[in-house]
Amino acid sequence: MAASGRFFDEMNSAEGVLRTHYQAYVEWFDGISSDRMARKRQEAGTLFHRSGITFAVYGDEAGAERLIPFDVIPRVIPAREWDTLAAGLRQRVKALNAFIHDIYHGQEILRAGHIPADQVLRNAQYRPEMQGVDVPRDIYAAIAGVDLVRAGAGEFYVLEDNLRVPSGVSYMIENRKMMMRLFPELFARHRVAPVEHYPDLLLDTLRAVAPKSVPDPTVVVLTPGSFNSAYFEHAFLAQQMGVELVEGKDLFVRDEQVFMRTTQGPQRVDVIYRRIDDDFLDPLAFRPDSMLGVPGLLSAYRAGNVALSNAIGTGVADDKSIYPYVGDMVRFYLGEEPLLNNVPTYMLRKPDDLAYVLAHLPELVVKEVHGAGGYGMLVGPASTRAQIEEFRARILAAPEKYIAQPTLALSTCPTFVESGIAPRHIDLRPFVLSGNEVRFVPGGLTRVALKEGSLVVNSSQGGGTKDTWVLED
Repeated sequence: MAASGRFFDEMNSAEGVLRTHYQAYVEWFDGISSDRMARKRQEAGTLFHRSGITFAVYGDEAGAERLIPFDVIPRVIPAREWDTLAAGLRQRVKALNAFIHDIYHGQEILRAGHIPADQVLRNAQYRPEMQGVDVPRDIYAAIAGVDLVRAGAGEFYVLEDNLRVPSGVSYMIENRKMMMRLFPELFARHRVAPVEHYPDLLLDTLRAVAPKSVPDPTVVVLTPGSFNSAYFEHAFLAQQMGVELVEGKDLFVRDEQVFMRTTQGPQRVDVIYRRIDDDFLDPLAFRPDSMLGVPGLLSAYRAGNVALSNAIGTGVADDKSIYPYVGDMVRFYLGEEPLLNNVPTYMLRKPDDLAYVLAHLPELVVKEVHGAGGYGMLVGPASTRAQIEEFRARILAAPEKYIAQPTLALSTCPTFVESGIAPRHIDLRPFVLSGNEVRFVPGGLTRVALKEGSLVVNSSQGGGTKDTWVLED
């Protein structure tokens, strides 16, 4: 497993020296026959398919379901490195929650001029209906997925914050189960921090943000239904937490309280872990054509009789046009310097930034501020001249809808591909839970861009996943 050259290699140094935290794994790997490894890789695919661990891609073969490719070479993170990341994640999520509370209450950060008011108040994700609404513990994003990348000489950067309905944690858990099933001997020789208790932490978190007057809250998971691309995860988490998986038609509002239809009659619901976007939550308040939500849900929410995780209106804080200001949030609300850096970002609503980006499109990554899943973006170095010119026209038509960033030399990790083992680019999505305290399981979901040279790790764009090991001291 040789080093990958000009990119930071997670396993080997630039001089080709094996990194200390990978030594025990590589010693084991070198003793495994290629035939056994091939059988185990095939077994993993069979087991994932048998378990129904699939995702759907909208618009692809009428929603045909696919397996997310799973790579059996883990991504390994030493304890000291994880501790540094964990401190930065706690700090960042605390600041983001403080920001969301502020913009729906006193708007002090806007008054102080640290963020342009129109960037927030005219943002498509800002919900005026939430102005003045208090939520339990002032926690708006109880579940956050923070995407981290490593670039350059090995420094971590935050690529984006996912605060609306972050997904992928079920794959983190299933990847670990799969590795333990396929290679139990590995976990006898490595002190790998566990992740299997995430559902317990999640349930504790959801119960912690219940309305204050409820001593024993009833929690449900609200899904748009079985045709949603992340339905497996919705069902998985409900089952693992021991709570009901419901659709909008299973709930109703009466006297500003939410009830669930059961065979024993209506049952009061106190906390909804919702996996439905704001627009579809309540047809009386948002999109009237939505068949996915619960009529009257917003009124019950505003009355304080039900908690939603994550809160309505959190999307304004993970919008890419707000991302450049997270460092300012940390300084403003916490009085600290950010422990995790953003990727340098050009805001195309600014004339100077726009001029620079238009002159350097072949070198940059350009993203729609409301885009997600690897869609609505241009990776300049990987694009044709025609694609670049088409995107230039889109930018000129509405520059405020875009940001741009340097094309990062993302770190690589050895990965099984058709030609054998080769370096592929990766990122990391830790899942941060905010309840009585900020908690998470060590590591997160490592996503890998399986196409040679690709920097896009999203499963909808052909990416795969790896088990993430945080080694305990």
